Amino acid sequence: MTLLASSPNILTVGDLLDRLGNVPPGRVRYYPLPGTATESDVIDIEARENRLCELVDGVLVEKAMGFNESYVALLIATALNNFVVPKNLGIVTGEAGMMRLFPGLVRIPDVAFVSRGRLPGGRLSTDPIPSLVPDLAVEVISESNTVNEMTRKRGEYFKAGVALLWFVDPKRRTVSVYTDPENQRVLNEAQTLAGEPVLPGFTLEIKSLFTELP
Repeated sequence: MTLLASSPNILTVGDLLDRLGNVPPGRVRYYPLPGTATESDVIDIEARENRLCELVDGVLVEKAMGFNESYVALLIATALNNFVVPKNLGIVTGEAGMMRLFPGLVRIPDVAFVSRGRLPGGRLSTDPIPSLVPDLAVEVISESNTVNEMTRKRGEYFKAGVALLWFVDPKRRTVSVYTDPENQRVLNEAQTLAGEPVLPGFTLEIKSLFTELP
């Protein structure tokens, strides 16, 4: 892998932030130096500081997640789990579920569903960062998530093999549904989320996600 620090296209901090999706500088770890970070650093920082970082182009980017976003993510995970477990369809992970989408790329969706067939041997891995591509990935938008950051994530998820992606926006009380990286369907809180094509039969009223939010 070519280290970001040695890239001729990265001349300034602004270039670095632009490549990462214009994420706020406060979320970009300076140590290890940008371009030199590895999965071991992701694991060590989580164990030592209880901070979750995604690994992007050799750079550690702290995960954005607030109290309200965590609450919404848990509601979605609970609804999915209640549907998935009785049918033995696979597993549902939460906001600390690190996944290696590609070598050198670690993402942490706020919620994810991984079907049984995508689990190596049909079982959970002992690897703290398993090589897994979820069938469904869910990102709950936080204040520090930028449009460019989420656009980059969307492209990565579908390139890796995700079949369904939900971007949940608590501020606007909407859910953007993608079955490919370019086509967006925005649902409001009067509508219902459906699990097709990944989880046929699963439904969730969007208004139930935002009832307790200010």
